[in-house]
Amino acid sequence: MTALLFYVQASVAAAIIGLITSWYDRKLTARIQWRVGPPFLQPFFDFLKLLGKETIVPAAASRTTFIFAPLFGLASVGVVAAILMKQAFYPGTSFVGDLIVVIYFLAMPPAATIIGGFASGNPLASTGASREMKLILAYELPFILAIITAIIKTGTIEIGQIVSFQAANGSLALSLSGALALAVGFICMQAKLGFVPFDMAEAETEIMAGTFIEYSGPLLAALKLTKFMMFTVMPCFLITLFMGGFSSGIIPGLLKYIVLVTLVVLVKNTNPRLRIDQAVRFFWGPVTGIAIAAIVLAFCGY
Repeated sequence: MTALLFYVQASVAAAIIGLITSWYDRKLTARIQWRVGPPFLQPFFDFLKLLGKETIVPAAASRTTFIFAPLFGLASVGVVAAILMKQAFYPGTSFVGDLIVVIYFLAMPPAATIIGGFASGNPLASTGASREMKLILAYELPFILAIITAIIKTGTIEIGQIVSFQAANGSLALSLSGALALAVGFICMQAKLGFVPFDMAEAETEIMAGTFIEYSGPLLAALKLTKFMMFTVMPCFLITLFMGGFSSGIIPGLLKYIVLVTLVVLVKNTNPRLRIDQAVRFFWGPVTGIAIAAIVLAFCGY
């Protein structure tokens, strides 16, 4: 019961922070485009409005899969939020392999999007799901290689011990291999979040929201909330692995989070969308090359 309560608390906290981060994203985007932007509570109003809308299941859809796919993704990101929050406040309570568990559950929300897109029976949603599938195959390799760099540097697959190692020896990002791995992780995070230049699975100007096209009401709210929560946990995951985590205090950790989120928003607003073949070549080419270089440098002690 205690574990379940902590899971609920962590999920709610990640959801609230994600909604606030979404507002910051929209506000900063508006300022870049010389607009005013939305009021602070607008993401909360949008979410509540969707909860009050009707859920329409397409006649051609696989009903059970279509309904449960968004809930599956939302539950998965909640698990990641709970693990990361526990390590942020109680690093001594980590368990062997929790890093692997986090990697696994971080892959679930994109997988849920793919499943829901194919289950909808809409050809545009299937196109978006196909693109998302190729994108996962592209960025997962360098993403895992970047994480392996952190494992080599610290000698552990426990998140708590990684945080403790950095508290004693300094952030991994201060080393050459750690900096390269953080850069790779940042690029992969942009793709995991589905932001420009890697938003080809949604691509509103091409395939009318792609995988989201047939979703409405609470199910669409669940999909959007999952994305907002991912916008919370992904920067926190990189901060935990490469930037010392939150062991130095909440305020320094919050500043790290704001810096990463700001960079994500700036990249999103200053780059055009890539084609899926360009994204695959980019991740399997230079990004994977940098990740391998980081591993080699980590083995050499740099």
